[in-house]
Amino acid sequence: MALLEILHYPDKRLRKIAKPVACVDETIRTLVDNMFETMYAAPGVGLAATQVDFHQQVIVMDISVEKNQPLCLINPTITKAEGTEVSDEGCLSVPDIYEAVERAARVSVSALNQQGETFTLDADELLAVCIQHEIDHLKGKLFVDYLSSLKLQRVKKRLLKARRARL
Repeated sequence: MALLEILHYPDKRLRKIAKPVACVDETIRTLVDNMFETMYAAPGVGLAATQVDFHQQVIVMDISVEKNQPLCLINPTITKAEGTEVSDEGCLSVPDIYEAVERAARVSVSALNQQGETFTLDADELLAVCIQHEIDHLKGKLFVDYLSSLKLQRVKKRLLKARRARL
């Protein structure tokens, strides 16, 4: 397995819309393995292929404390969304920034697993938020897109300041 480079906002490649996976083959399974390794090392709870500059509909996540419940979603589609909740979100592509975002409280999703088998999943709480957040990545959208223009300006200033401090 290999660690992949995670793209950082405002990289334009994060805005590319991911294409559906035509066939879950060894290339996709290797990508999934590499994405899990990258996500765990970051550390994070979710990672979309778009974030590692691979523009196909692949998501990995693991919201467990022990990091022993890996979940892979290929070609995910939200089939039902209910309620609303606001929670603080962060993103591996927008490091060290956390902001409140409103999303559906519960979702149902249909996807393929790493073996190419179709499954459905009902999710709430952190898992529901994570699924919506990662699917947004596949659509070229980031959680900062939900922020007001004033909050977005503050985020950009903090990121610029952090980038300058690293140089």
